[in-house]
Amino acid sequence: MKSHKRMTPSAFLLPASFLVASCLALSCFASGQVAYPEQEVRIHDLPSLTARSTHRLDALVTSLEIIFNNKEICCGKNSALEDSVQSSDPKSLKDIASKLQGRHLLSDGRPITVTAEYLAPDQVNAGHLITMMQDQHPALMMWNSHLYVVRGVTYVETLDNSEPSIAYAVHKFLLQDVRFSDARRTVSFDRLTEDLSKVQGLLFLQSTGP
Repeated sequence: MKSHKRMTPSAFLLPASFLVASCLALSCFASGQVAYPEQEVRIHDLPSLTARSTHRLDALVTSLEIIFNNKEICCGKNSALEDSVQSSDPKSLKDIASKLQGRHLLSDGRPITVTAEYLAPDQVNAGHLITMMQDQHPALMMWNSHLYVVRGVTYVETLDNSEPSIAYAVHKFLLQDVRFSDARRTVSFDRLTEDLSKVQGLLFLQSTGP
Protein backbone atom coordinates (compact mmCIF):
# COMPACT_ATOMS: atom_id res chain seq x y z
CA MET A 1 0.00 0.00 0.00
CA LYS A 2 1.61 3.17 -1.13
CA SER A 3 0.39 6.75 -1.37
CA HIS A 4 1.78 10.06 -2.61
CA LYS A 5 0.94 13.55 -1.40
CA ARG A 6 0.94 14.61 -5.06
CA MET A 7 -2.19 12.48 -5.40
CA THR A 8 -0.41 9.91 -7.54
CA PRO A 9 -2.76 6.90 -7.45
CA SER A 10 -1.45 3.85 -5.65
CA ALA A 11 -3.08 0.88 -4.01
CA PHE A 12 -3.00 -1.80 -1.37
CA LEU A 13 -1.21 -4.41 -3.45
CA LEU A 14 1.81 -2.38 -4.51
CA PRO A 15 5.12 -3.84 -3.25
CA ALA A 16 7.15 -2.08 -0.57
CA SER A 17 10.59 -3.48 -1.39
CA PHE A 18 12.22 -0.08 -1.81
CA LEU A 19 14.12 -0.12 1.49
CA VAL A 20 17.45 -1.22 0.05
CA ALA A 21 20.11 0.94 1.66
CA SER A 22 20.74 2.86 4.85
CA CYS A 23 22.29 6.24 5.55
CA LEU A 24 22.53 6.84 9.30
CA ALA A 25 18.90 6.79 10.53
CA LEU A 26 17.47 7.11 7.01
CA SER A 27 17.42 5.01 3.85
CA CYS A 28 19.05 6.94 1.02
CA PHE A 29 18.71 6.42 -2.71
CA ALA A 30 20.85 7.37 -5.68
CA SER A 31 17.78 8.93 -7.30
CA GLY A 32 17.39 11.40 -4.43
CA GLN A 33 14.83 9.44 -2.43
CA VAL A 34 15.01 9.28 1.36
CA ALA A 35 12.98 6.78 3.39
CA TYR A 36 12.38 7.68 7.02
CA PRO A 37 12.32 5.03 9.77
CA GLU A 38 9.15 3.02 10.16
CA GLN A 39 6.44 4.86 12.09
CA GLU A 40 3.33 3.68 13.90
CA VAL A 41 -0.11 5.18 14.41
CA ARG A 42 -2.70 3.64 16.74
CA ILE A 43 -6.32 4.14 17.74
CA HIS A 44 -6.46 5.20 21.39
CA ASP A 45 -8.85 3.92 24.08
CA LEU A 46 -10.66 1.27 22.07
CA PRO A 47 -13.24 -0.58 24.20
CA SER A 48 -11.95 -3.97 25.32
CA LEU A 49 -14.92 -6.15 24.36
CA THR A 50 -14.99 -9.88 23.69
CA ALA A 51 -17.63 -11.62 21.59
CA ARG A 52 -19.96 -13.95 23.48
CA SER A 53 -18.99 -16.75 21.09
CA THR A 54 -16.68 -17.35 18.14
CA HIS A 55 -19.62 -17.38 15.71
CA ARG A 56 -19.26 -14.92 12.85
CA LEU A 57 -22.34 -12.86 13.73
CA ASP A 58 -21.29 -12.50 17.36
CA ALA A 59 -17.84 -11.38 16.24
CA LEU A 60 -19.42 -8.84 13.89
CA VAL A 61 -21.70 -7.45 16.61
CA THR A 62 -18.82 -6.99 19.05
CA SER A 63 -16.53 -5.51 16.40
CA LEU A 64 -19.19 -2.96 15.51
CA GLU A 65 -19.77 -2.14 19.18
CA ILE A 66 -16.07 -1.28 19.36
CA ILE A 67 -16.23 0.80 16.20
CA PHE A 68 -19.27 2.87 17.22
CA ASN A 69 -18.68 2.80 21.00
CA ASN A 70 -22.26 3.92 21.66
CA LYS A 71 -24.86 1.49 22.99
CA GLU A 72 -27.78 3.54 21.65
CA ILE A 73 -26.37 3.16 18.15
CA CYS A 74 -24.97 -0.37 18.19
CA CYS A 75 -25.71 -3.12 18.49
CA GLY A 76 -27.78 -4.58 21.31
CA LYS A 77 -31.50 -4.75 21.91
CA ASN A 78 -33.36 -1.57 20.87
CA SER A 79 -30.22 0.00 19.40
CA ALA A 80 -30.48 1.88 16.12
CA LEU A 81 -28.50 -0.72 14.18
CA GLU A 82 -29.79 -3.89 15.84
CA ASP A 83 -31.96 -5.11 12.95
CA SER A 84 -29.54 -4.00 10.22
CA VAL A 85 -26.63 -5.83 11.83
CA GLN A 86 -28.65 -9.00 12.40
CA SER A 87 -29.62 -9.07 8.71
CA SER A 88 -26.04 -8.52 7.49
CA ASP A 89 -23.85 -11.24 6.03
CA PRO A 90 -20.91 -11.38 8.49
CA LYS A 91 -18.72 -12.89 5.76
CA SER A 92 -19.09 -9.85 3.46
CA LEU A 93 -17.86 -6.36 4.28
CA LYS A 94 -19.66 -5.11 1.19
CA ASP A 95 -22.98 -6.45 2.46
CA ILE A 96 -22.35 -5.06 5.95
CA ALA A 97 -21.66 -1.65 4.40
CA SER A 98 -24.85 -1.72 2.33
CA LYS A 99 -26.99 -2.73 5.33
CA LEU A 100 -25.59 -0.06 7.66
CA GLN A 101 -25.25 2.82 5.20
CA GLY A 102 -27.89 5.53 5.55
CA ARG A 103 -30.50 6.77 8.01
CA HIS A 104 -31.47 4.90 11.18
CA LEU A 105 -33.57 5.73 14.23
CA LEU A 106 -32.60 5.61 17.88
CA SER A 107 -35.06 4.03 20.29
CA ASP A 108 -36.54 7.47 21.09
CA GLY A 109 -37.10 8.24 17.41
CA ARG A 110 -34.17 10.57 16.85
CA PRO A 111 -32.41 9.94 13.50
CA ILE A 112 -28.77 9.17 12.91
CA THR A 113 -26.88 8.73 9.65
CA VAL A 114 -24.24 6.06 9.15
CA THR A 115 -21.57 6.56 6.50
CA ALA A 116 -20.00 3.31 5.30
CA GLU A 117 -16.82 3.38 3.23
CA TYR A 118 -16.09 -0.07 1.86
CA LEU A 119 -12.70 -0.46 0.18
CA ALA A 120 -11.72 -3.48 -1.88
CA PRO A 121 -8.01 -4.36 -1.55
CA ASP A 122 -7.06 -2.53 -4.75
CA GLN A 123 -8.88 0.61 -3.59
CA VAL A 124 -7.07 1.08 -0.28
CA ASN A 125 -4.78 4.10 -0.39
CA ALA A 126 -2.04 4.30 2.23
CA GLY A 127 -2.32 8.05 2.73
CA HIS A 128 -6.06 7.83 3.34
CA LEU A 129 -5.65 4.87 5.68
CA ILE A 130 -2.98 6.64 7.75
CA THR A 131 -5.08 9.81 7.94
CA MET A 132 -8.12 7.87 9.17
CA MET A 133 -6.01 6.19 11.85
CA GLN A 134 -4.54 9.53 12.91
CA ASP A 135 -8.08 10.92 13.15
CA GLN A 136 -8.97 7.98 15.45
CA HIS A 137 -11.26 6.12 13.09
CA PRO A 138 -10.84 2.33 13.49
CA ALA A 139 -11.80 0.03 10.64
CA LEU A 140 -13.01 -3.47 10.02
CA MET A 141 -10.77 -5.77 8.00
CA MET A 142 -11.70 -9.11 6.46
CA TRP A 143 -8.67 -11.36 6.28
CA ASN A 144 -8.77 -15.05 5.45
CA SER A 145 -12.56 -14.89 5.89
CA HIS A 146 -12.22 -13.66 9.50
CA LEU A 147 -13.22 -10.23 10.77
CA TYR A 148 -10.76 -8.01 12.64
CA VAL A 149 -10.77 -4.51 14.09
CA VAL A 150 -7.91 -2.42 12.71
CA ARG A 151 -6.41 -0.59 15.70
CA GLY A 152 -3.37 0.87 13.95
CA VAL A 153 -0.77 0.57 11.20
CA THR A 154 2.96 0.86 10.74
CA TYR A 155 4.27 2.68 7.69
CA VAL A 156 7.31 4.18 5.98
CA GLU A 157 7.40 7.69 4.57
CA THR A 158 9.62 8.30 1.53
CA LEU A 159 10.70 11.73 0.26
CA ASP A 160 11.60 12.00 -3.42
CA ASN A 161 13.64 15.18 -3.90
CA SER A 162 13.62 14.82 -7.68
CA GLU A 163 9.81 15.21 -7.91
CA PRO A 164 9.40 16.57 -5.19
CA SER A 165 6.83 14.27 -3.58
CA ILE A 166 6.20 12.23 -0.46
CA ALA A 167 5.02 8.61 -0.62
CA TYR A 168 3.70 6.34 2.10
CA ALA A 169 3.87 2.55 2.26
CA VAL A 170 1.94 0.66 4.92
CA HIS A 171 3.80 -2.36 6.29
CA LYS A 172 1.70 -3.82 9.11
CA PHE A 173 -1.94 -3.74 10.12
CA LEU A 174 -2.34 -3.95 13.91
CA LEU A 175 -5.51 -5.94 14.57
CA GLN A 176 -7.84 -7.14 17.30
CA ASP A 177 -9.64 -10.47 17.06
CA VAL A 178 -12.69 -10.01 19.29
CA ARG A 179 -13.36 -13.74 19.40
CA PHE A 180 -10.63 -14.08 22.03
CA SER A 181 -9.62 -12.39 25.29
CA ASP A 182 -6.21 -14.04 25.63
CA ALA A 183 -2.98 -13.67 23.65
CA ARG A 184 -4.81 -14.65 20.46
CA ARG A 185 -6.67 -11.34 20.54
CA THR A 186 -3.70 -9.26 19.36
CA VAL A 187 -2.84 -9.99 15.72
CA SER A 188 -0.84 -8.26 13.01
CA PHE A 189 -1.00 -8.56 9.24
CA ASP A 190 2.43 -7.96 7.69
CA ARG A 191 1.97 -6.83 4.10
CA LEU A 192 5.53 -7.81 3.25
CA THR A 193 5.22 -11.46 4.29
CA GLU A 194 1.51 -12.41 4.34
CA ASP A 195 -0.60 -13.52 1.39
CA LEU A 196 -2.35 -10.36 0.19
CA SER A 197 -4.85 -12.34 -1.84
CA LYS A 198 -6.47 -13.47 1.43
CA VAL A 199 -7.48 -9.92 2.37
CA GLN A 200 -11.07 -9.21 1.30
CA GLY A 201 -11.08 -5.48 2.09
CA LEU A 202 -11.56 -2.75 4.69
CA LEU A 203 -14.64 -0.94 6.00
CA PHE A 204 -14.77 2.43 7.73
CA LEU A 205 -17.99 3.31 9.56
CA GLN A 206 -18.98 6.63 11.10
CA SER A 207 -22.23 7.96 12.53
CA THR A 208 -23.59 11.49 12.73
CA GLY A 209 -26.59 12.89 14.58
CA PRO A 210 -29.02 13.14 16.12
